[in-house]
Amino acid sequence: MSKIATQKVTLQVADGTSMDAYLARPAEEGKCPGMLVLQEAFGVNAHIRDVTERFAREGYVAIAPELFHRSAPGFESGYDNFPVCMPHLQVLTVPGQAADMRAAYDWLRAQPQVSPERIASIGFCMGGRASFLACATLPLQASISFYGGGIAQGLLDRVPDMQAPILLFWGGQDHHILPEHTRAVEDALKKAGKAHIDVTVSFADHGFFCDARASYNPAAAGLAWKLTLQFLDTYVRGAAATAHA
Repeated sequence: MSKIATQKVTLQVADGTSMDAYLARPAEEGKCPGMLVLQEAFGVNAHIRDVTERFAREGYVAIAPELFHRSAPGFESGYDNFPVCMPHLQVLTVPGQAADMRAAYDWLRAQPQVSPERIASIGFCMGGRASFLACATLPLQASISFYGGGIAQGLLDRVPDMQAPILLFWGGQDHHILPEHTRAVEDALKKAGKAHIDVTVSFADHGFFCDARASYNPAAAGLAWKLTLQFLDTYVRGAAATAHA
């Protein structure tokens, strides 16, 4: 599917706040799977909107909620100004993010164009951690986490609650997420018997999927995108999706 429609929508969160989100969907009629696209620390910026649109072209109704909506509605930052992101990162809470993702998930389920039993999540950096949390919070069919920082330090207690297979990408050259962190995540998933695929791209750095960052690696990004789509075809669109449901 190539023709898509985009718009901004406003969601109501259980804590009484309102949250804007960027929506991209196939223009054609018919039932589609849903996708939560979870932002980096730099906001629902041009790159995250582009990823959301890429999923729409693959036939998903994709929504990117603004996870900084409590502290900075509409926040966007360039990749060369991480300090401006820090105040908003520091006030994020696990319950708040869980409520935000629940609001986006419930909104997707209520859309006539969305197949309510075929919803997945994907996230990058901060959003990779959020996608891991979404997998432990929502009845998803699949989750994908790109170089999610802080999972080993703050979310391993959620592993027993994981509700779907998860695909994790790490950069072998990443100096922010260390090998001991990725091993801790994989060990916890193995111990809990949770279905997962753990991929370390030896030649890639943190942020390798984002073509707006200096660390962008086209080869790694291309391979990861193909594997992402295959993973989703298996667990969201294919026979395994039916069996998992």
